[in-house]
Amino acid sequence: MKKMRFLIAAVLLAALTTAVLPAAEDLKGGEAHAPAVESGKRPVVQLALLLDTSGSMDGLIDQARTQLWKIVNEFISAKRHGQRPEVQVALYEYGKASLPQSQNYLRQIVGFTTDLDKVSEALFALKTDGGEEYCGAVIQRATADLGWSANHEDLKAIYIAGNEPFSQGKVDYRQSCREAIAKGILVNTIFCGDLREGVNSHWKDGADLTDGRFMNIDQNKQVAAILAPQDGELARLSGELNKTYVAFGARGQEQMDRQRKQDANAAAAAPEAAAARAETKASELYKQGDWDLVDAAKDGKANLAMLPAAELPDAMKEMNAEERKAYVEGKAKERAEIQDKIKALSAEREKFVVAEQKKRAEAGEDTLDAAMIKTIRAQAEKKGFTFEK
Repeated sequence: MKKMRFLIAAVLLAALTTAVLPAAEDLKGGEAHAPAVESGKRPVVQLALLLDTSGSMDGLIDQARTQLWKIVNEFISAKRHGQRPEVQVALYEYGKASLPQSQNYLRQIVGFTTDLDKVSEALFALKTDGGEEYCGAVIQRATADLGWSANHEDLKAIYIAGNEPFSQGKVDYRQSCREAIAKGILVNTIFCGDLREGVNSHWKDGADLTDGRFMNIDQNKQVAAILAPQDGELARLSGELNKTYVAFGARGQEQMDRQRKQDANAAAAAPEAAAARAETKASELYKQGDWDLVDAAKDGKANLAMLPAAELPDAMKEMNAEERKAYVEGKAKERAEIQDKIKALSAEREKFVVAEQKKRAEAGEDTLDAAMIKTIRAQAEKKGFTFEK
């Protein structure tokens, strides 16, 4: 049994964060061989999180659930050539004995998606079990199966976390890392344990082969919670924001229920997770155009006048075209007002947290969220991204 009490890892990000919306059954099998993503004018950030779910890894899973929103939020203020990025997150698990040996004890849970609620839902569904951890195999699968952007200017990064030798398994990690860097994918490795042990067990070598970054963390260190005076109001506003969503289509209500469930999950995980999720929901990173009429109308994904009444919520079924338009525009205005309040409160909260962190002198890099955020920023800046905060 391993002592991986603190591998928050591999986040991403979630949130990152609506283009690809896997069905609920995809949590069982994943989405292999997704088509390559067309970047267009808008820059793309792709984060693939490869989590070791073997043995006693509950600490890892809990931290990933808590920190998803915080890590994704790094890109709220990011721009390249004046454009906000689209943040896509994918999630794999590896090292679980209950997974097929023929598949190297790994599976894709969520392919690249901007639907951060989907990533959050998947993280809260994860269970741990003993097994063999094959880093080379899971890197190879993520490199081959995911729809990586073909644009060399986009940020493409794998984050893999674990504490067993990086060289385990029949798939040579060196070959997998070469295949990744050939596609412009950085492999960032996170070893939970002693720095020297991580180096000796080839975790640093894996990162070096792809111009990625090697990190080690203290798995026993607990992140001290910082409760801010803005937390309660942010949670309330997040709930009010949900009331501005107008579910449509066969799965609309189901997706709305999922949104609320992920609010509850974040709140149960930690107050700061709920606050970070509220900040994400108030940003351009959080869009639900596949089931919400406000986002769908804004992005040109739905023609309000042509939608069958059966696909509309009860409040809109008897409305004519003009009334539908006015109703959705009213919800959009209400949402924007709430989002502005959340943004202002989030900025106040950030100042409070920074001040508290200085007081507690906990700005070290031996916790995963601090290490990942610094790495993400540095690698994004090399791709021409700038950050306003």
